[in-house]
Order: sequence, then structure tokens, then C-alpha cells
Amino acid sequence: MAKVLMNKNDKFLVKDTSKDYHTKYGFFKKEDLKKNNSTINTNTNKKFSIFNPYFIDFYRKIKRNAQIIPLKDVGLIVAETGIDNKSKVVDAGSGSGALCCFLANIVKEVTTYEIRKDFIEIVKKNIDYLGLKNVKIKNKDIYEGVDEKNVDLIVLDLPEPWKAIDSAKKALKFGGFLVSYSPCIPQTADFVNKINNDKDFVHVKTSEIIEREWEIDDRKVRPRSQQIGHSGFVSFVRRI
Repeated sequence: MAKVLMNKNDKFLVKDTSKDYHTKYGFFKKEDLKKNNSTINTNTNKKFSIFNPYFIDFYRKIKRNAQIIPLKDVGLIVAETGIDNKSKVVDAGSGSGALCCFLANIVKEVTTYEIRKDFIEIVKKNIDYLGLKNVKIKNKDIYEGVDEKNVDLIVLDLPEPWKAIDSAKKALKFGGFLVSYSPCIPQTADFVNKINNDKDFVHVKTSEIIEREWEIDDRKVRPRSQQIGHSGFVSFVRRI
């Protein structure tokens, strides 16, 4: 069983606890790695807490190729759509599979569409790594149609999301959400303008989340030097 080792300065995800685990602080004995909800020391006497990993601990270690949607934007999608363990979700394109995997930990089922076979191989590895059983992968262009029906949420992370509007229309439940994630505002504008001219959709909002992390160390309190600035624009639409 995997374990997390954590102290004030660092964190490690130990996937194989059958052998000693070596770090820059020294190594942890394999016998100690069998402990849980406790503290253990390296051979150089550095103390770490040890506990079972959460989903997010594994998620942060997934393989990446294509740029993924960052957690700040994933959180916005989850919050604004209110998806839960009864929801049926479609995601396109898969990229590295980060979004479909994160959503699969919340919802009933996810189907992810991707046209690149090299990306699909990465998605498969991440699904297996996270132990997810409710994700289906389709090597298909979502511009040409969505096989699923009565879908609660469709998320588009595509170069030309407006081309998928008709496909989404046929797949979504009434009241269901269509979300488009685009790094550039011209893409966003083209998508929203087409939605505004479609009698079957309502544009709810378009948002941009900029995360500003702070460093707090006694009286030294300031924004961290390296920030996550712009990542993407998220447009929320509902089927009517």
C-alpha cells in the first residue's frame, strides 16, 4: 500500500513500501513504511508523519503531455455545475486525462473523447494509475457527434469549441451544462457569440480565475514570487 511521508518542509508519495525509500534527508526503512498515522525517522533522524494517501496525492503525480486544466479552474467547473455522484459527464479533448480523471472521482461516469492516439495512451496509464473504473475513452472527433445521451455536463477543451455546439445539443439533458475552456479570448468570444445566436442554449457566465499564493513566515508575509497567472477562460452554458 502506498504511503505519504510529510513534515513541515517536504512531502513524498511512496508507491512501493516493500523496500527502503531513499530521499535527500536519508532513507526510511521498509519496516517503518508499514506504519500508519504515526511518525517515522530517516537514518539521519529526520522525522516525518506517515499516513495513507488521498486521491489528490496520487492525482498530483499523473503523467503529463498536453497542458492540463489547473486545479483552480477544475474547482470552478465543479462548483458552478454542481456535479455529484449521480452525474454523467462527457469530456473532450482528453489531453493527458487530468480533467476526466478528476471528475471521475466525483461523478457516476465520464466519457472522454480524443483524436490523438498518443494522448490516449497517456490517459489510459493515468486511469489505471488512479484505479478509476468509471471512465470510457473514445478515439473520436467530438465535432462529428456525441454518442452519449442525457448527459449532465459536457466540457470542451478544444481549439474550436464552437464546432462542438451541435454535438453537445443532442447529447445534453435539458438544464444540462456545456462548459468551454479556452486559453485565448478570441476562441472564447467565437464560442459565446455562437451560443448567443442559438435558441437552445443560454450563456450563463464567462470567468477567469487568477490564483495568487502567499508566503507566510512569521512577519514575512507577501505574495510568492512565482504565480499562476492566466491559464484559461471558462464559459458556462445551459441547455434549454
